[in-house]
Amino acid sequence: MASRNQNKPPAPRSPVNKNRVADDAPLDKRRKIGAGRIMSSTSSSRGRQALAPMTNQKDASVAPSETAGSESEIIEYTKEMGDALLNEKFKGKKFDSKAKQEWVTGYMNRLKECIKWFQKCLQDLTEEKDNLREMLDSSERKCVETEAAMKIREEELNATISKLETNVSSLKESLAKEESEKLDALDSHKREKEARMALEKTQDSLKEELGRAEQNALNANEKVKTQEDMYKRLQEYNTSLQQYNTKLQNELKAATDANKQVEKEKSAILENHSTLRGHYNMLQKEFTSAKDSRDDAMKQKEAAKKEVDILRGELQQVRDDREKQLLLVQELTSELNTCKERTGRTVAEVDTLITRSTALEDTCSSQREQISLLQHQLAAATQKLKMADLSSSEIRTEFEEQKRIVSDLQDRLRDAEIQLLEGESLRKKLHNTILELKGNIRVFCRVRPLLPDDGPAAEATVSFPTSVESAGRGIDLYQSGQKYPFTFDKVFDHNATQQDVFMEISQLVQSALDGYKVCIFAYGQTGSGKTYTMMGLPQAPLQKGLIPRSLEQVFQTSQALAVQGWKYKMQASMLEIYNETIRDLLSPRSSNGAEGGGAGKYVIRHDAEGNTCVSDLTIVDVCSIREVSNLLQQAALSRSVGKTDMNEHSSRSHLVFTLRIYGVNESTEQQAQGVLNLIDLAGSERLSRSGATGDRLKETQAINKSLSSLSDVIFALAKKEDHVPFRNSKLTYLLQPCLGGDSKTLMFVNVSPDPSSVGESLCSLRFAARVNSCEIGVPRRQTIKPLDSLNIQKKREMEETPKPEVVKITSTETWDSLLQQSKSHGTPIVAHFTASWCVPSVAMDPFIQEFASVFPDIIFVTVDVDDFKEIATKYEVKAMPTFLLMKGGVVAGRLVGANPDETKKRIETLLQSNTEFVV
Repeated sequence: MASRNQNKPPAPRSPVNKNRVADDAPLDKRRKIGAGRIMSSTSSSRGRQALAPMTNQKDASVAPSETAGSESEIIEYTKEMGDALLNEKFKGKKFDSKAKQEWVTGYMNRLKECIKWFQKCLQDLTEEKDNLREMLDSSERKCVETEAAMKIREEELNATISKLETNVSSLKESLAKEESEKLDALDSHKREKEARMALEKTQDSLKEELGRAEQNALNANEKVKTQEDMYKRLQEYNTSLQQYNTKLQNELKAATDANKQVEKEKSAILENHSTLRGHYNMLQKEFTSAKDSRDDAMKQKEAAKKEVDILRGELQQVRDDREKQLLLVQELTSELNTCKERTGRTVAEVDTLITRSTALEDTCSSQREQISLLQHQLAAATQKLKMADLSSSEIRTEFEEQKRIVSDLQDRLRDAEIQLLEGESLRKKLHNTILELKGNIRVFCRVRPLLPDDGPAAEATVSFPTSVESAGRGIDLYQSGQKYPFTFDKVFDHNATQQDVFMEISQLVQSALDGYKVCIFAYGQTGSGKTYTMMGLPQAPLQKGLIPRSLEQVFQTSQALAVQGWKYKMQASMLEIYNETIRDLLSPRSSNGAEGGGAGKYVIRHDAEGNTCVSDLTIVDVCSIREVSNLLQQAALSRSVGKTDMNEHSSRSHLVFTLRIYGVNESTEQQAQGVLNLIDLAGSERLSRSGATGDRLKETQAINKSLSSLSDVIFALAKKEDHVPFRNSKLTYLLQPCLGGDSKTLMFVNVSPDPSSVGESLCSLRFAARVNSCEIGVPRRQTIKPLDSLNIQKKREMEETPKPEVVKITSTETWDSLLQQSKSHGTPIVAHFTASWCVPSVAMDPFIQEFASVFPDIIFVTVDVDDFKEIATKYEVKAMPTFLLMKGGVVAGRLVGANPDETKKRIETLLQSNTEFVV
């Protein structure tokens, strides 16, 4: 109880004594303290009253009245006052009895008052003690109740803590699971990131091809534009030639009129000189020749006028000669008049005239030849002009015809592409249906040819039935005279070539490109030809195995599908399972750590989609068959091979080649993800025949154990048991999606015709028959839907985004308003002058729309020159397409031709520069 009272709050102090100590001590101790207080109060009262006689010795009669008055007053006594009252003594005279009696009476009254006051204090303390005792009892009861409640609360808290500990443990387990799921998610995110990067690379290559196609289209448009420009120049040249011909005809008419005038003058002169003497007849003839020369000079003038640029000087010379001839004619006329008057001209003057006439004849003859040559040139030019008109019209007609043919071909090409896509989809559907009808696990059997080391009676162990039902599908095995018939999906005899074998599985390889998981593995005893069937001899084209031929088909088909818009990315990996450990055959360190061994480096994981991955396995991106061939050679050098009594080069491990195929078709928004697994299993063998010892013995035991586990899995699948022991072996755990999932699986069982291997061959055929009866899940195509939805969402966002408007000029008022806006606000304008009949101009319309979205601060307008010739004439637009780059209502640049890149560059320059420039 004492420990409980220590936690109690202090009791309130008594109003009677303010200096009292708090009642938190034990009861006996409080009693002593109360007695001490009483004694101290008495002594202090005495001390205080002792002062009264000393101060009032002269007036002793006052004491009784003061004593009586003090009875009615409440006096608080202290310890000092009680001590003083007890120690007080009479101070009067020794024999003054009356004063002593009065002092004793007063002293007794004061003692009574002090005792009354202390009794009252004691009563108050008793009451307070009772109150405190009651409070203590109630506090003790509350403490008991509180302790009981605390015990109950403690039990509840303990139960809650146990529950919380259980929750913490479960949360830790869920946290560990979430961390593992997080790691798996990070791995899948990494793979998705790699696939996204591959898709981005594919998109970049497609953009480059699209750029090249656009460049080819631009080149074709430029050629068409060149032909149109040539046709326009020919038209202009034809017009100029016609104008020139009209001008020459006018000049010819003027020259003919001049000749007529000259003939009139000639007749007048002849009439005037008819009276001359006979010896002037010769002069008359010479004058006639001069007249002819003058006519020739007039013709030379006409030819000179026809030559506008080249023969203008010669024409001027002809005119000068004509003037000189006129002067000569006038001089001759004057001389004839003189001769008529004087009737005698000397012979010397006649000789001079003859000489001059001869010179004129020579000049006229040379000019006549030049005029004839010019006429021939004019005729040739006229003929060329007619031919140019005809050729231009033919070119125009041929261009329209070619344009119509191209349009028809484009329509036919679109129809053919649609039919091709539909046919490809139907082919895939029918192909997958055929494979599903044949069975998900198909079994092919192949018997290798006889070897020199085989026994002489090898042919008697294996035979092939020839009946219609079993031809190509049946095989009979003989042991000790007993016949064992088997039937599989396909049986290849010893005459079958590698190409014959591959033709049967080529459709299955095609399924990998279509987005399915495909698995092909070879099974059989040592020396039965498994490695030859799967790998063959890569250096010999006719003896290549299934793996190199399958890869060649994959790459060839992917290139062929590129025409339909498919783009593929491929990744290859190779591993071997040696002594129940995994080895990476593509790793630079061929002696790396093994899963399940000391390092535990490689771990097989299966996700919810049925995909298999091996951690830390080397995965290589491959783009050509040459790269894959190099990887196969590297893996062949790293694979474990040993010599036994049954096979000189025996494979001592299981080889697994995996090719992951990622395909995307941007035109149809289809995506596919396929996997091709090609597996060469190690051969089963008997220790008694192989003669294996040491490491070879361990290898043989590991091989037989893994193949035995494979048999257990097949038997469990055939019986449709609830539990399938996939985890009994690395091989079966790795093949779990192929044997028990949604993969298309094919098994090759290889058989040796050697009589000493009949037992092993019989076991292999029985195992293959059991595999052929197994049924696994329906094959499922692997697609990547999130990317499809993302692409569709992006397209929707692009379609919903409003495109900037390109203003089409419908009136001259609209053009003037835009120019005024450009002047007042300084807004640049790019005007595209086009025509509906100009193919390059029409081809530039999509680029103008694209420029309008790229440069929102520029006004893009289109002007049809056929509707607004006045605007085109005002800005001297003569060819289409023409782009006017305007700023402030003034032409800052001009660009002619359909060149989107150059146009965009000039528009950027216009936007960045405030100065005028010339394009």
